[in-house]
Amino acid sequence: MGKGMNMTKLLPNELQAISKEVRKDILKMIYGAGSGHPGGSLSSVEILVSLYFEVLGEGDHFFLSNGHICPALYSVMAEKGLIDKNLLGSYTKFGSPLEGHPERTKLKGIENTSGPLGLGLAQAAGYAAGLKVDSKDGFIYCMTSDGEHDEGNHWEAVNFAAKYKLSNLIQIVDKNDIQIEGTVEEIMPLGNLKEKYEASGWNVIEINGHNFSEILDAVEGAKQEHNKLVVIIANTIFGKGISFMEGNPDWHAKAPNEEEFKKAMEELENE
Repeated sequence: MGKGMNMTKLLPNELQAISKEVRKDILKMIYGAGSGHPGGSLSSVEILVSLYFEVLGEGDHFFLSNGHICPALYSVMAEKGLIDKNLLGSYTKFGSPLEGHPERTKLKGIENTSGPLGLGLAQAAGYAAGLKVDSKDGFIYCMTSDGEHDEGNHWEAVNFAAKYKLSNLIQIVDKNDIQIEGTVEEIMPLGNLKEKYEASGWNVIEINGHNFSEILDAVEGAKQEHNKLVVIIANTIFGKGISFMEGNPDWHAKAPNEEEFKKAMEELENE
């Protein structure tokens, strides 16, 4: 994924400006398609912008586990120039490479096909293990959601990565506390996620997932943890940036109507 991505350090206000455009694109895509997942897409923006504009380099790979938030991924890739921005208007349309869940055979730059939740960390861990076997450099970054922690497959991957000491794997959890039917606490409480990971042999860094300095410092810290597994728990706001979406589970998988779309865009313009 990192090949050919010319890395230049950007100022926080520049990253914020990019994030604003990404949020606009997310809303346009989902509104135009009449379907999509705005809440999680909006909560993940700063994480993805940080990775694609400041982190991913030669030999690095990014795996998206919670693939339904792909409007954010596609928008960030477009802002980075990895795909044609005009392609965003084709999201979920018949024949478009921008499917409702990323498909690695349809779009260059997508590392893993997703759909069923809870599988992304296993895919990323397998790739990370392969790099170690082949003595290849590079980091594997995997973004997961807190709701995915309901899945047994996810915890199998957690233990697999710990057993094989995959220090080249960095997991980032978009912890927005919402899943499809309600809050994570209501559906399947996670308890103390930090302590669970530590008990499984992972080092844990907790951050504000909308603060660029904290995100970038956490990633740099994780990269320096030689021979140690690191998970970054990024506390985020579901539906970030749109007042009537923030913290509201109704917006997990729902497209805005015309009135809601206009209001949301006005809020972003006046941000």
